[in-house]
Amino acid sequence: MFSQDLINQLAAELHESEKSRVQVEHFSKRFPGMTVEDGYAISRAWVARKIAEGRKPMGHKIGLTSRAMQISSQIDEPDYGTLLDDMFFEPGDIPISRFIAPRVEVELAFVLKHKLEGDHISVDDVLEATDYVTPAIEIIDARIEQFCRHTKAARKVQDTISDNAANAGIVLGGRKVHPRELDLPWCGAILRQNGAVEETGLAAGVQGHPAIGVAWLAMKLAPWGECLEAGEVVLAGSFTRPVGAKKGDVFDADYGSLGRFEFRFA
Repeated sequence: MFSQDLINQLAAELHESEKSRVQVEHFSKRFPGMTVEDGYAISRAWVARKIAEGRKPMGHKIGLTSRAMQISSQIDEPDYGTLLDDMFFEPGDIPISRFIAPRVEVELAFVLKHKLEGDHISVDDVLEATDYVTPAIEIIDARIEQFCRHTKAARKVQDTISDNAANAGIVLGGRKVHPRELDLPWCGAILRQNGAVEETGLAAGVQGHPAIGVAWLAMKLAPWGECLEAGEVVLAGSFTRPVGAKKGDVFDADYGSLGRFEFRFA
């Protein structure tokens, strides 16, 4: 395990990278013995810095939920990060200056009405604890460069985890529907970029059912003495590939009966 001094140093590097919009090199390359646990420790230290500056935790995101992504990352479970209050955007204009290399993913968000805690949580428990499900776009980013500037090797999962599971923003839109009113695996979306269809997908792509990841996260937090709190937003995982974005790009997220909304990187 990394020392606390090293964890704080690397968290400070991420903090500065976000502000300067200059990416840092892979932690896993600089420290070959880095573990997944080290990654989470760095992420938590970074989030603690942001909270000390006045940010407020609003929930969590779950990533690496597809089987293909887990295989490519050489892991057998998802990862997770923290949603903070300044990461939330309304449909409409979103300042591109907030990001380094933004990419867009299609997801569903679970908004909780009851606490979810413990080490034995089922999909039914998640549905019972959920106030509503709503369409969500996650904006992912890379404070740690995605590909090494020297070797062009892809970053490792330890890097992604330390980078708050690559989370940078969330756009909520469309309808708010109780999860028992939906056949959640069959919820789908069409993502258009500047009028062209870039991605389509079904929520079944998220481990077969998007509530599975929410249950996993609640159980994953239990050993830390933490839980999913009432009122929190949980991004359940993407069911499309990430689509790169640049200034001026207009995205249209069409979730069918769940609604449709647009946003633009200005």
